[in-house]
Amino acid sequence: MTQDSSNVLLALLTGAAIGAGFGILYAPDKGAETRDKIRNKAMDAKDDLSEKISHAKEELNKTAKEKKEDFEQKLEDTISNMSYKADDIIATLERKLEELKKKNAQLQK
Repeated sequence: MTQDSSNVLLALLTGAAIGAGFGILYAPDKGAETRDKIRNKAMDAKDDLSEKISHAKEELNKTAKEKKEDFEQKLEDTISNMSYKADDIIATLERKLEELKKKNAQLQK
């Protein structure tokens, strides 16, 4: 979830909670009924928020896992590529060493 959509969601939830609170407080009900309504609305909001947090946590874990796997694959590819290049460098150096040994042998004759 992006920062902007999180802010919008938080603003909507806050506005809804405030509106519901004012609606309940100004309703022509008895005190006990009003308190029950407030309690029920608060529990509903708590459950909704818990669900959204749980969903966000799952999405975050999923994204982290995907990024970790992607990083591990790129690291493995890089190491493999470097290994091939190291082998090429070693082979080139060995050829150069053989050439130098042959030239040295010719010069010593």
